[in-house]
Amino acid sequence: MSALDRFLQYVTFETTSDEENDACPSTAVQLVFADRLVKELLSVGVADAMRDENGYVYGHIPATAGCESLPKIGLVAHMDTSPDVSGKNVRPRIVTFDGDNLPMVDKKYIGREMVVSDQTTLLGADDKAGVAEIVELCAVLCSDKTVRHGTVCIGFTPDEEIGCGADRFDLARFGADFAYTVDGGELGEIEYENFNAAGVTLTVHGVNTHPGTAKNKMRNAVLFLHEFMSLLPAEQTPAHTEGREGFYHVAHIEGDETTARLSMIVRDHDRACFENRKQFLQTTVAYLNEKYGDGTFELTVTDSYYNMREVIEQHMDIVERAKAAMTAVGMTPEILPIRGGTDGARLSFMGLPCPNLCTGGMNFHSIYEAIPADALDKMVEVLLHIVKA
Repeated sequence: MSALDRFLQYVTFETTSDEENDACPSTAVQLVFADRLVKELLSVGVADAMRDENGYVYGHIPATAGCESLPKIGLVAHMDTSPDVSGKNVRPRIVTFDGDNLPMVDKKYIGREMVVSDQTTLLGADDKAGVAEIVELCAVLCSDKTVRHGTVCIGFTPDEEIGCGADRFDLARFGADFAYTVDGGELGEIEYENFNAAGVTLTVHGVNTHPGTAKNKMRNAVLFLHEFMSLLPAEQTPAHTEGREGFYHVAHIEGDETTARLSMIVRDHDRACFENRKQFLQTTVAYLNEKYGDGTFELTVTDSYYNMREVIEQHMDIVERAKAAMTAVGMTPEILPIRGGTDGARLSFMGLPCPNLCTGGMNFHSIYEAIPADALDKMVEVLLHIVKA
């Protein structure tokens, strides 16, 4: 079996996480996939593979003789898929890209075989591609005794897509000295810096009355919320930013004249700019409350994760290790900032340096998600070079 074969099976498992559910995992379907992975790891030779009560999967491949003193290297991927797009009844197919038949795929892939969904669901390469690549690596290491390596630590997490993937990760059980999340984009990408991130909720309280007699009485919460949104910098949204540029992203609004609510996220790679963005929201709400009365606007800002560059810069040897592995298999490494976050960001601040590696995929959280069919086994080669002595 190849990594591609595994991936085509894995994406048929529904594993959508649910940000409205505080349970761990947030959806029971993730446990079904986790149990499947445990059986598969056991079948390829990972003798201690197991799932804990929170849905995390762990396993270890012992060091080969003479390599016991080498660093213990961890590989991490997440099992859930984004709730932004349906992950139920995924039907993968392999299509040769002709330049026009796959929306949002770059022309550089013309002539390549691409794995895609039927465009009614996401595909699930984020991050079942990473899972498949790691499991196939385990199969290679357990079957080929000529490969010398230190201890390899495997971890599959639930609920990464809703920001909870590292919440109950057992570092002691995992046991790695450093790790890599295999959860990135196109081949060659290595990422060790990400956004500082916060989630924001805003509740606006109004007063409703009959519109025919509303003059000087009605306080329309929807219009108050609109006023708040109009004060956000129009050019600082995801659609107008790239690279290390931060943004404000309004994700959801609802309400009526009496109560209106907004959910948004705030992102910035620079920590000082990140703090300034949060302060801007506080200042804006204070201005509106002064205008309309204390308590009209209720703001809650919760930090989600921070830029792992603060940690990884003290461990650049592990980035160089990944670069060397990619070069060894004919891949050109490219260091990029993540315009998002990974479990690796949280794990790095928990004491486990954990940069992020590509899987080969693209257009994540979209019905146009795609991954080159040959990228999965190419990444297995990269992982093999990373862990071998």
